[in-house]
Amino acid sequence: MNKQYHSIALDPRTKLFLLVVVILSAAMAPSLSYELCLVMLIAVVGICLGRIRCSVITAAVYGIFYGLTVLMLNTADGNLRTTLIAFLGLVHKVYPCGMMAGIIIYTTKVTEFMAAMNRIHVPKKLVIPLAVMLRYLPVVREDWRFIKDAMRLRDVSPTLVGLIIHPAMTLECVYVPLMMSASKTADELSIAAVTRESKIPYPHLPDPTSVWVF
Repeated sequence: MNKQYHSIALDPRTKLFLLVVVILSAAMAPSLSYELCLVMLIAVVGICLGRIRCSVITAAVYGIFYGLTVLMLNTADGNLRTTLIAFLGLVHKVYPCGMMAGIIIYTTKVTEFMAAMNRIHVPKKLVIPLAVMLRYLPVVREDWRFIKDAMRLRDVSPTLVGLIIHPAMTLECVYVPLMMSASKTADELSIAAVTRESKIPYPHLPDPTSVWVF
């Protein structure tokens, strides 16, 4: 039996504002401890929005990177330290932004997003690509699940071990249908976004008295 979690509803404009704040905060973070606190705050936001499991897992993964970075600073030396610190430094800058963006994508409905952008008179040339992006990743993720099921029917393992044992067949079973599906999905979502944009009225946004909106 699935458990139902209560979550808050944020206006899409508020979520975009939070994303900008996260990007600026990550870019100007003075220390690793500051970035760790930033990721924990993002995890709290994700939990409040209903993405409990995802937020906990991503925060835990960042904790691993944080521990690895501290370990490298204290033990590694020479070229190895320089290389690892450069790579991990990039991870620390990008990870919070990607984490927040993922939460926004999976908690924002396309109709709500387009309605919010229409209220602040954002040009359609900008709204439609963003609306397609919000639906693109979840749809491709669903297609990937179907591809994995089809691969198992052909006794092809969609794992790293399967790639090593049967590289040609695994690549053929993954990339060909995934690329074709991604291209078709992009076209369908673009047409749907244009059609939805032309329909009036838009659906209601979350109650302004219960959430922060501009």
